[in-house]
Amino acid sequence: MTTFPADAPAPLREARERIHARNAGLPTFLQAVDEVFADLAPLVAQQPDLVAHALLDRLAEPERVLTFRVPWTDDAGRVHVQRGYRVQFNGALGPYKGGLRFHPSVTLDTVTFLAFEQTFKNALTGLPLGSGKGGADFDPKGRSDAEVMRFAQSFMTELHRHLGDDVDVPAGDVGVGAREIGYLFGQYKRLAGRFEAGVLTGKPPAWAGLAGRASATGYGLAYFAERMMDARGGTLEGRTCVVSGAGNVARYAARKLAAFGAHVVACSDSTGRVHDPAGLDVDLLDAVKDERREGLAAYADARPGATFTADATVWDVPCDAAFPCATENELDAGDAKALIAHGVTLVAEGANMPCTPGAVDAFREAGVAYGPGKAANAGGVATSGLEMRQNARFETWTEDRTDEGLRDVMAHVHAACTEAARRIGRPGDLAAGANVAGFERVAGAMHDQGVV
Repeated sequence: MTTFPADAPAPLREARERIHARNAGLPTFLQAVDEVFADLAPLVAQQPDLVAHALLDRLAEPERVLTFRVPWTDDAGRVHVQRGYRVQFNGALGPYKGGLRFHPSVTLDTVTFLAFEQTFKNALTGLPLGSGKGGADFDPKGRSDAEVMRFAQSFMTELHRHLGDDVDVPAGDVGVGAREIGYLFGQYKRLAGRFEAGVLTGKPPAWAGLAGRASATGYGLAYFAERMMDARGGTLEGRTCVVSGAGNVARYAARKLAAFGAHVVACSDSTGRVHDPAGLDVDLLDAVKDERREGLAAYADARPGATFTADATVWDVPCDAAFPCATENELDAGDAKALIAHGVTLVAEGANMPCTPGAVDAFREAGVAYGPGKAANAGGVATSGLEMRQNARFETWTEDRTDEGLRDVMAHVHAACTEAARRIGRPGDLAAGANVAGFERVAGAMHDQGVV
C-alpha cells in the first residue's frame, strides 16, 4: 500500500479508514484509493468544504456492481462456467464508460480498481464520460473463433440489459479486440432488436467504428510523453526507449515513438524479453504476435542481432525513457532503482497503475519525469469518446481527423495535470496533478447533483 501521510487532513484520514474497513478483500482497489487520497491532501487542506456530505466515501463507492454467471460450450461439447463483472462506478459526468477485459486474472478487485482509476482518467479528458469497467475470467488465447463467439454471446446475454448509449458504453481492453467486440455487438443487436451503434466502442471502421481507434492508446502515450519532454525543454528524438508488453498499446507506442525519432530497443511478453539494439522492427513484431501468435523468441529467431531472454523484464536494459504497458504493479522499487541507475529521465505509463507505490516514490525522489496511467494512457478512452460522437452525429471520420482529436485531448490532459500540480504547490508532479484535476471535475459534478 501507498504510505499514507500521517498529517493528512482529518476528513481524508477518516474516510480512508472507513473505505479500508468496507473493502478489506480488495487490495489493489485500496492501493489506488490511497494513491489518490494521498495526493488530495494539499487540496483538502486548502478547501475543506470540498469533501463535505461524505463526498469522499461516495467517490470511492461504486454506484453499481454486477456479478454474473457466464456458461458456454467449447468445440468438444464441454460446458464451462466463467464469472462476469461490470462495475458502473461513477455516472456524474456522463454514461458509464470503460473497457471489458477477458483474462484469467480478472477478479472483482481487478475491475473495481480499474473502474476507480477510470473515474479520474475519463474526467481528465474533458469529455462527458462517467466511469466503469468489466470483464470475465475467460482466456480467449488458444480458443477458436467459434468458442470465443459462444462465450461473448453468453456474456452479452446477461450484460445487455444494463447497457445503452446514454447508460453504459463498454469498449475493449486486454483480451477484447475487434473480434470480441464484433461478437458482443452482434448479440446486443440481436437481443435489443436495433442497431444501436453507440452502445459499444472499438468497433471496426467498416461498420460504425472509428478509424484510428486501435492505435489510440499507444499513440496517445507517445503524444503525452512528447508533452512531458517539451515541458523539460527536450524532445524524444534520439532517446533510447524500452516498452514492456508486446500487445496493442506497446506496439503502437513503439511505432509512434520511432516516428518521433526515438530508438525503441526492447519489449516483453509473458515468456520473456527481447532486446534489439538496432531498434524494434514493429512490422515483424506484429507478424509474430498477430499472424503467427507466437512468443518473442520467434522475433529474435527472425531478427539478426536481437536476443531473447526468458522470464526477464525490460527494466535492466539501459534507456532514457521507459514505458510500462503490460499490467498493474509490474514495475517495483527495485526495477525503478535499476532504471534510475542507468540514467532514465522519463517514465510514462501505458498500462493502468503498472508502477508500484515504491517505484513512484523512487522516480519522484530522483527527479524523473513520471506520467501516471490515468493521464498518459487516456488516449484509448479519449478516442472512444470520439467514436461515440461520430456515432451520435451519424458521421464517418477519417484517421487524420481522429488523430487530430487525439492530439488535442492529450494536450488538454497534460495541461490539466500541469496546472493542478502548480496550484497545490507541487509543480511538475503530474501524478498529483492528475488526481487533483480529475477529482475536482468529478467532485464538482457530484456536488451540483446533490446526494445521490
